[in-house]
Amino acid sequence: MSQMRFDDRVVVITGGARGLGRAYAELLAPLGARLVINDNGSALTGTGQDASVAEEAARELRSGGYEAVASTDTVATPEGGKAIVECALDTFGRIDVLIHNAGNNRFAMLAETSYEDFRAVLDVHLLGAFHVVRPAFERMVGGGYGRVVLTGSIAGLYSMPSVVNYAVSKSGMIGLNNIVAIEGKDFGVKSNIILPGAVTRMAEGLDTSQYPPMGADLVAPVVGYLSHESCSVSGEMYVSMAGRVARAFVTETQGVFRPSWSIDQVAADLHAIRSEEKCWTFHPVENGFEEHMARSFAMAASAEARTQG
Repeated sequence: MSQMRFDDRVVVITGGARGLGRAYAELLAPLGARLVINDNGSALTGTGQDASVAEEAARELRSGGYEAVASTDTVATPEGGKAIVECALDTFGRIDVLIHNAGNNRFAMLAETSYEDFRAVLDVHLLGAFHVVRPAFERMVGGGYGRVVLTGSIAGLYSMPSVVNYAVSKSGMIGLNNIVAIEGKDFGVKSNIILPGAVTRMAEGLDTSQYPPMGADLVAPVVGYLSHESCSVSGEMYVSMAGRVARAFVTETQGVFRPSWSIDQVAADLHAIRSEEKCWTFHPVENGFEEHMARSFAMAASAEARTQG
C-alpha cells in the first residue's frame, strides 16, 4: 500500500462509480480518503439516469470500512455542479480534492454531427468541469488548500475522426486547467490534467483487440499522485497510456521575425517558420504568458537594434 496517505482529505470524484472513476475511488479509499462518489448513472451517450449506480458504489466502499457517500446530480448543469460540491460540504464539512472524470460520447463525423450531440458532450466534459470547478475552487481558495485533477485526452491534442465534440471538450480543458493553476497558485491550490488511456466503457465501438494491457488500475496511481498534498506540479498534463507515464505540453517554434510581411514572404519563409531546430516551451504557472510576450518583443527589438547599428 502507498505511503502517501489521504487521511481526513475529502475527495469528490465525478463519474466515480464506474471505469476510471471507480478505480480512483478504490485506490484512495484504503489510503484514508473520505469520498463523494458522483455518478448520475447515465448511458454512454449521456441519456437516462440511474441513482442506484452511485449508491451501490458508495455502499460497497462503506462495506469495506471506508467513508463514502453517493451523489447523483449531473455535472451538465450549474445547479448540478454546485450540488455535487455541497454534498461534500454537507457530509464532510470540506472539499480538498476534485477529480472531474465524468464523461459521455456521441460518435459522428463532423459533417454529420448535430448541435444537440455536440452540446451533449460539451455539457458533461468541458462545461461539466466548469460547473464543479467553479464552486469547488472558491472553497479551496478560502481554505488555503486544494487539488484539482481534470480529465483530458490525447484526443484533445491529436484527435481522430468522429469525435469533434469530445476533441473540442478536451482541448478546452487545457485553458481551464491553466487558469485554476495560475489563480490558485498563491492559495495552495494546484490543478493538473490526466490524459488517460484505459479500456473502459468509453472505449465501446473501438477495436481494442490488439491493445496491450490497459486497465484503469494503471492510470489510478498517477491521479493519486496529482491529488496528493505532496504533488509538486501544477498547470501540467500527464499521459498515462498502457503503462507509460509522460508529460505532455504545448511548444512553439522560434519562428521568423520581419518588420513587415506579405503573403508571398510567409510562403517563402514557411520552412523556417515551421523549423523545429529551436523551440520555445513556456510553463503557464511560471509566467508563461509574460515570457511568450517578452521573447516575441525581444526578437523585434534585436532586429531593430541591428538595423540601427
